[in-house]
Amino acid sequence: MKVLVTGSAGFIGYHLVERLLSRGHEVIGIDNLNAYYDPGLKLGRLQAAGVSASSTGHGRFQAVGRPYTFLTGDITNPDDLRSVFEFTPFDCVCHLAAQAGVRFSLEQPLAYIQANVAGTAQLLEFLRHAGTRHFLFASSSSVYGLNEKMPFSVHDHTDHPVSIYAASKKASELVVHSYSHLFGIPSTGLRFFTAYGPWGRPDMALFLFTRAILGDQPIEVFNNGKMRRDFTFVDDIVTSVVGLIDRPPQPNPNWDARNPDPASSSAPYRIHNIGNSKPTDLLDYIRAIENSIGKRAVLKMRPAQPGDVTATWADTSELEKEIGFRPSTSIDIGVAKFVQWFREYYSV
Repeated sequence: MKVLVTGSAGFIGYHLVERLLSRGHEVIGIDNLNAYYDPGLKLGRLQAAGVSASSTGHGRFQAVGRPYTFLTGDITNPDDLRSVFEFTPFDCVCHLAAQAGVRFSLEQPLAYIQANVAGTAQLLEFLRHAGTRHFLFASSSSVYGLNEKMPFSVHDHTDHPVSIYAASKKASELVVHSYSHLFGIPSTGLRFFTAYGPWGRPDMALFLFTRAILGDQPIEVFNNGKMRRDFTFVDDIVTSVVGLIDRPPQPNPNWDARNPDPASSSAPYRIHNIGNSKPTDLLDYIRAIENSIGKRAVLKMRPAQPGDVTATWADTSELEKEIGFRPSTSIDIGVAKFVQWFREYYSV
């Protein structure tokens, strides 16, 4: 297949590109290489994929010896998307480009609306004329918001987000559903639960904690450590996404407009949780990092931050029914792989 991956220099994007290439697909990638976190890490991912790119200016780059074309560009810019859609027809589009991070959304809320909502709509405007067989897009466990019914089910309503990041992801789900309904675009929403692993983002807990412990610095533990997350290893996330690529949704023949199911539709639209289905206490997660490094952390307990939820837990039964796979990599194994990558990449 020919697959478009937006956000292809991002954490999950890089791993997805690698998996797609290993399966013999042709990949077109786009990323704006912004400075939300160190662009050098994004360039490092690209280099690992065989692409020598620059974070300044626009360009088109071909991976050495691999069917991977990478373009620097912004999905909110129509001119940049025109360059991407020169490569149509795409068999599949995996839309991972987004402004990430719950806490930064408190400081720059409009950046999230622009990137995550307007950017998705801009992409769909091009997509509806392109005849793509399947559109998959990244959402987030954050959309469950104030819901405390555990585990989170795709059949639950998600009407009470507690951060602008979560609201922007929920809004993007609604925009995609509208396009799916109006133009018949088969669309699959992917609610990722706390992704972690090698090449992970520097603003996430695993990266921050590992760097601090190795540097003999204290780590900040919010809500006094009373938090649980459904940490999901990136390889399991990618396996789930690749499994779903070959399963474009059909309209649900049993969908009842008088009792609407949030997970499906009379349109070719589905939502899936992509999580480990096994929430871990934050302090246990820290212990796994300590064990992998061989050094104890100095903990600075802090109150909860605005926009954070205390727990996440994915019900992945619909994913299992669809592709016969459930993410299950243990924290000990996943964290050890990240720490090994971190030490090799940063020579520490």
